[in-house]
Amino acid sequence: MDILKEIIASKYKEVVERKAQYPVTVLEKSPYFERPTVSLKEHITRADKTGIIAEIKRKSPSKGVINPDVSVGRTSMGYIQAGASALSVLTDFTYFGGSSEDLITARKVNECPILRKDFTVDEYQIVEAKSIGADAILLIAAALEPARLKQLATFAHTLSLEVLLEVHNREELEANLDAPADLIGVNNRNLKTFVTDVNLSEQLAPFIPDEYLKVSESGIENPHTIIKLKKQGYQGFLMGQNFMQHSRPEQACQEFIDALRKLEQAAL
Repeated sequence: MDILKEIIASKYKEVVERKAQYPVTVLEKSPYFERPTVSLKEHITRADKTGIIAEIKRKSPSKGVINPDVSVGRTSMGYIQAGASALSVLTDFTYFGGSSEDLITARKVNECPILRKDFTVDEYQIVEAKSIGADAILLIAAALEPARLKQLATFAHTLSLEVLLEVHNREELEANLDAPADLIGVNNRNLKTFVTDVNLSEQLAPFIPDEYLKVSESGIENPHTIIKLKKQGYQGFLMGQNFMQHSRPEQACQEFIDALRKLEQAAL
């Protein structure tokens, strides 16, 4: 069993447990449930921002423990102050060391869009995302049949949540183009081998229709890569490990963005 299948099998069991513990009727009473959401798409394209979606991630199956004691409040605020367009918060505990509480903490101290990064397989998780203050959710093509992904994306929109559709190859992309996603993310990391190749984003760029905002995910390690990806039509750049491997991720983000802006200024 590859790691994605293992995670998804675990996630179905987790959803059953959480439904029993926190029924939808309880989630709907959250103070965040009626909160107007903030558009991830709009913030990524803001001229005063960078397009970077900066991520809070304590660990991962591929890299193990990365930053277990990260201060979510300080780091998330620092990311946005540095010029990131939005936040991504891992809420899976078993494999990534995250929690709903991490997203709630980030929500309390930030007005920016927050992507709930998890393995969504059920409508319940989308209601849960809304209840903890998320503005967008991730749907992974490799984890869902196209018809099911379309159902979940449609349901997310009923709660005013935007949808980032993640693909790993052209087949996944073309099989899900009728899903009502707002953004399409190309994950440069192979979830079976964990090999990362940013060239994948370049290869798939021509096949992503213009109505979707293009996001490149994983493996972005220097500002030159973002400059190159922007030429391919990418406007969003999801970055986690590059920042999180530092003791002060927000400082690493600031240094990266400063270098990116110098490159962009020099190109004018």
